[in-house]
Parts: sequence; structure tokens; C-alpha cells
Amino acid sequence: MTARIIDGAALARTIRTDVARRAEALTAQGVKPGLAVILVGDSPASQVYVRNKVNACEQAGMHSVLEKYEAGMSEAELLARIDALNHDPDIHGILVQLPLPAHIDPHRVIEAIAAAKDVDGFHISNAGLLMTGQPLFRPCTPYGVMKMLEHEGAELRGAEAVVVGASNIVGKPMALLLQAAGATVTICNSKTRDLATHTRRADILVVATGRPRMITGAQIKPSAIVIDVGINRLDDGKLCGDVDFDSAREVAGAITPVPGGVGPMTIAMLLVNTIEAAERCLAQHSD
Repeated sequence: MTARIIDGAALARTIRTDVARRAEALTAQGVKPGLAVILVGDSPASQVYVRNKVNACEQAGMHSVLEKYEAGMSEAELLARIDALNHDPDIHGILVQLPLPAHIDPHRVIEAIAAAKDVDGFHISNAGLLMTGQPLFRPCTPYGVMKMLEHEGAELRGAEAVVVGASNIVGKPMALLLQAAGATVTICNSKTRDLATHTRRADILVVATGRPRMITGAQIKPSAIVIDVGINRLDDGKLCGDVDFDSAREVAGAITPVPGGVGPMTIAMLLVNTIEAAERCLAQHSD
């Protein structure tokens, strides 16, 4: 059996088309959705990510602002800039590209973003709302994974779901969203003893460890849905995920490729969160 490929790029295009329609409707009512993206430092990978986000905004008919700063920018300067954007009525979403230079505390920066503009969904207020089942913003990557599972028609209620990776950005919120959908969730990490015992039980397997090809076909339950969040650049310049795609696709029922799987969905859901922020803003001013 060869797994069905889950085309995240195609689904992302559909979502972005809907975002463009919603953006046009908002603009007609005098509210042009706006996203500010802040990049501190000159990481080549981060520059690619922010450029993709800004381009996606513009293609969807949204207002986007990219602010680039030198790596030596002080934490106080960054916090002051975020405060100004919090009070800018033309900006509905604020995203600070991570990682930040070592002298800047990312937690302090994230908490400085107004919860109503935290379109990454990382603010402690939004994390708490997610935990209680009433999310204001869902973190973009887990949100994108849930949309992919929905598109696949995955039956989550009662399913065994295993998440490998326990970060605040992907693993933890991913587990909460799966749990809210009725799945029985196990959270593992790269240090989990006998990891394969857990992964082989999974009807839904989500891998986000940052370790190239860590999960092989031998560790996957036949016919499972495998979502590979990882993106790693090998010595030869090629990209690969945290799952060994070639062996996994011979066992899984469906699998995401790298690239072209989760990555495009992350950006699509960032646009959705920004649109939702702008729609809430309009609703508040209409009351």
C-alpha cells in the first residue's frame, strides 16, 4: 500500500482564496485587514519566512507592514515598537519572527503584543483560552493541521492521536486541539522511552521534533494519517521532514510531504487569524 499524499499547498490555496473574499468584503466596509511582521536580525531562514508571509498578505488583498531591525536592537526598543503597533488602528495582527537574538527575552516580547492582535496565538492569554476550549486565536501550525485532518475526513472522536514534540508553538497546542476534537491524545518527545510503542498505536501521528527523518515506516501503524511538521535542510541542500517519507508512505494511509504539506497551511492560517482579528474589530466598532 502506498499512502495518499495530503496536498497542503492545494488546500492552502483554497483557504487563501476565501481569505481574499473576506478581505474584500471588509475593505468595502472601510476596514482593510492589516498585519505587521517584525524581523530582528539577519537570519536567512527568517528572512524567507517573513517574505512569504508578507507576500501572502498582499496577494490576499490585505495591508502588510514588514519592519526589519538590526540584531543589536535593544529589547526596550522592540517593546516600544510593539506598543506603538498595539495602538495602530490600521494593524489587526502583529507577528514577531522567532527566534530572536539571545539578548531579547521572547516571552516578554510575546506578552507585550496585545492579545487581540496576537495572530500567532502565543500570548499567555490566548494559550489559556485554548486550554479552556475557548480559543481566540489558534496557533497557526496546529490550526493548519486540524484543517488538513478535517479536509481528509479524519474521524477524530475516539481516535488514538500521538504527538511527537512538546513545544509551546506546535506540540502542546496540537494536543489540546486534538483533545478538543475528541481524540485520545498521547504527547511524546525525542527522549520518550520506546517511542515506537506509542507511535505504532496512533491513528493520527503528528511529528514536530526538528530531527530529520526521526520516525520511520517501522514506527507507524498501518493506514495511519501521518502529519510531518518538521522541515530540515540536509547537507546536500535538500529539504526533508521529521518523518522518513519513503518508508512511511509504504505503511501510512495518508501522509504530508515536505515541502508542500504543513508549511503552506501555516501561512494560510496566519491569514485566517488576521482576517478574524479584523472582523472582530469591525464588529466591536459597529456595536
